[in-house]
Amino acid sequence: MNMQRKMVMTVVGVLAVGMFHVLSFSIGNNALAASPGANQSQTGPARFPVPREPDNPNRSLAPYFTKVTSPTKTPDPNGFLQRWLLLEPIPNGLRTNVGFTEAFVRNAFYKDYYVGPFDLVPKEGDKVTINDQDFIWHALDSTTWNVKVFRFAYGLNKPTYGVTFWAVTVVESPREMKNVRLAVGSNSASIWWLNGQEAVVLFGDRRMVMDDCVSKRLTLKKGRNVIRGAIINGPGLSDFCVRFIDENGNPVKDLTLILDSSK
Repeated sequence: MNMQRKMVMTVVGVLAVGMFHVLSFSIGNNALAASPGANQSQTGPARFPVPREPDNPNRSLAPYFTKVTSPTKTPDPNGFLQRWLLLEPIPNGLRTNVGFTEAFVRNAFYKDYYVGPFDLVPKEGDKVTINDQDFIWHALDSTTWNVKVFRFAYGLNKPTYGVTFWAVTVVESPREMKNVRLAVGSNSASIWWLNGQEAVVLFGDRRMVMDDCVSKRLTLKKGRNVIRGAIINGPGLSDFCVRFIDENGNPVKDLTLILDSSK
């Protein structure tokens, strides 16, 4: 009798352990399938609600940015453009940088997060409304050759991950310059326009590398030329660098940066 009881208890124990593993596997798979991003959309990266960045009065834009205090500025010694109007980051909910295809990026900039004509120059303090949220343009000088928009967002207590940035500057050329190229690096994907025309595109998940992509030969008009860029990123740091180079790859430095849209 005791032997039969032991055998029955052993069989019951084995069955219970087996059922536990089956249930655990089933629950685990269901949880994975239900978790955000487990089944990514074929049209782009998975998304998640972007948490609000906690207010921190000790944050600032320093030492990465300063307010614009002069009417004009020249490029740095290597030709990089450091004066920009930057729009506060627009949350996009992206939890991964996988999936920045051409179709996805174009849809993001031309539709989902479009903020107006590509040759329009906003002013400091102007607002843009997207998805019932207001975003403000800030006129800033970058203290580094690469514009660290992650630090821009962080300093303003705005979301730093899963965001889309817009940047605008105006280049004043002393003469018509033919056969120059717009050279750009960005983290992550981005598109850049010159005088309203698409000039440089960077798709896929990428790190910011100097002169990562260059445009075809362009002509800078004598006088005012508008550069506009849009950068999209999920997790990770966001930054960009922009300059003009000549046919020999040398930086074009005899330019002036202005932000007054009346000029």
